[in-house]
Amino acid sequence: MTARIGIVGAGLIGRAWAIVFARAGMTVALYDVDVTALDKAREAIRQSLVDLKQAGLIEDVEAPLALIQTESDLRRAMADVEYIQECGPENIAAKRGIYAELEAVVDSDTVLASSTSGIAASRFTDQLSHPERCLVAHPVNPPYLIPLVEVVPTPSTSETAVNHTMRLMALAQQAPIMVRKEIQGFILNRLQGALLNEALRLFRDGYVSAEDLDKTVKHGLGLRWSFMGPFETIDLNAPSGVVDYGQRYGPLYRDVDRQRGDDDPWDSVTLAALDKERRERLPSQGLADQQAWRDRRLMALMAHQRTVTPS
Repeated sequence: MTARIGIVGAGLIGRAWAIVFARAGMTVALYDVDVTALDKAREAIRQSLVDLKQAGLIEDVEAPLALIQTESDLRRAMADVEYIQECGPENIAAKRGIYAELEAVVDSDTVLASSTSGIAASRFTDQLSHPERCLVAHPVNPPYLIPLVEVVPTPSTSETAVNHTMRLMALAQQAPIMVRKEIQGFILNRLQGALLNEALRLFRDGYVSAEDLDKTVKHGLGLRWSFMGPFETIDLNAPSGVVDYGQRYGPLYRDVDRQRGDDDPWDSVTLAALDKERRERLPSQGLADQQAWRDRRLMALMAHQRTVTPS
């Protein structure tokens, strides 16, 4: 693949995107106004590539690394790119500024995609001369290990820009999904948020410890969800499929849903109590090592999944 990709922002997500595209043989221009951040990014990318090679997920470190160029001048960085992945702050005003700068230096048909976790692109692209080439391509961190990408067009986004992004993500070995209408948080974070909200309430109200709640997902829901979605799960959990499941368990889920209040489960008292339990199990100084452990486990899972033919 010979596509030239521009990435705005050399932080955690920008670096991860650079690996995604370079691993697929695409040339990457990684831009950041901070030269020090670019230097750190290159070393971090090299280490991630070494880890991927050790996990058997790539064959070579130097080949993808050679495809990643770093640049602190926006015009030079974005010259001749066909697609830009913006990884700036999760802030509407900042994104409006970034997109105005991008529009001034790229061709009118260059696709401008945002990595935002939950802001609809129409909120920061409506002032542009060419909003039809703008959309969201929201990854899951880190995208070189978790392939889902949520492609979220605005009402103004052209079909050409959407198709280009979906095709590019597939070529980059990602798993793109189409979010048909803009909605805050998109799909993944709304699903994750629903589970987190309920988890915090169950913990706050004394039904379960933080450790046991995590066990419930790790050793229960998560095992199935690592290879099946929730609709697939319920379709297979009743003799006659989803309608049968709904008739059997729908009343339970409706009752549980009615019991949920409108209170905020993210209050400071609940978070402090949760932090206390988590820090007893994992002191703050151990977070970085545990994050590295998480990534190695994801690599092992990805390597395993590559040996299994998908259904």
